[in-house]
Amino acid sequence: MSDRSDRTLFSPFQLGPYELRNRVVMAPMTRNRAGEGNVPTEASAEYYAQRASAGLIVTEGTQVSPQGVGYPNTPGMHTDAQVEGWRKVTEAVHAGGGRIFAQLWHVGRVSHPSLQPGGALPVAPSPVGIEGQVYTYQGLQPYVTPRALETEEIGGIVADFEAAARRAFAAGFDGVELHGANGYLIDQFLRDGSNRRDDRYGGSVPNRVRFLEEVTEAVTRVWGGDRVGVRVSPTGAYNGMADSDPEATFSYAAYALNAFGLAYLHVVEPVGEGDNPKNAIYSQGGRISPTLRAIFRGAFVANGGYGAETGNAVLAGGGADLVSFGTSFLANPDLPRRLAEGAPLNPPDRATFYGGDARGYTDYPTLDALAAR
Repeated sequence: MSDRSDRTLFSPFQLGPYELRNRVVMAPMTRNRAGEGNVPTEASAEYYAQRASAGLIVTEGTQVSPQGVGYPNTPGMHTDAQVEGWRKVTEAVHAGGGRIFAQLWHVGRVSHPSLQPGGALPVAPSPVGIEGQVYTYQGLQPYVTPRALETEEIGGIVADFEAAARRAFAAGFDGVELHGANGYLIDQFLRDGSNRRDDRYGGSVPNRVRFLEEVTEAVTRVWGGDRVGVRVSPTGAYNGMADSDPEATFSYAAYALNAFGLAYLHVVEPVGEGDNPKNAIYSQGGRISPTLRAIFRGAFVANGGYGAETGNAVLAGGGADLVSFGTSFLANPDLPRRLAEGAPLNPPDRATFYGGDARGYTDYPTLDALAAR
């Protein structure tokens, strides 16, 4: 076995065609600050550029179609105006020497008619609803029971992902990540708690993985496999998710994804506290990432409450190739430097996570800014 002593958060890594400056990944985080028409703003470009010292940035979830919208003011990748907005983001990140992937997203049932074209019902694999309330432009509203997709409709959603991948290419991104985690549409197909179908997309594990395979195949036609990643949350219970056998389901998915020569598999699992409350609170329990790591042949990105010590440990132990950070990166634009120097971290202001203005978005100070005060 090769020596892993030099595998730290601060060592470079070859990800597909790109040499990353470090192994610190900025995880995707919804911020609800897109402008009219779900277009990224100048503030979005500033926000991502501030964090360009990451080895890789993965954007917030970016819907592939109007049907894919689940929250107010989230950016899209389905209009020319959105492409122009994202181009400002990618140019700003590249000017800072960074790399950035767009996370492509369809929320499925995690939506509301007021957010859907024509007030339609949200769609899902099966008419299985979620308990609780969803944020809308009119405030909190109860979730509704979604409409089950007809078999012949599913190919159209696959085509939406492919079209969004082409727009991401036009916007200047370095690659794309498919959002298969946290209870959104791809995840809804994968898990039997939300997928009760009896056609070729439901029932057996291979059938439930089929939609993920078809979307991945479509997107890799645009990008090639080595500039595409997939994010999953095998034991996550967020958005009402559950599976009767997560290890079997996601082991099969990892095997299936090997056929596409992907850049990475990004796995969300709880390992600590303080980074993303979704990881620690909403979990079925039991980590299966070591199993998936052994199966998947591409790079492996770990996520779930890591800090400098635990991040370096999982890299040195071979449990991952890269580590992604959520709210700690949100609150610390210069997070890689702070981790390297052991510097104190700005505390995240949870009241400003979703929506609002520059406060809690682009005004977190860097170490240099603090020293200049």
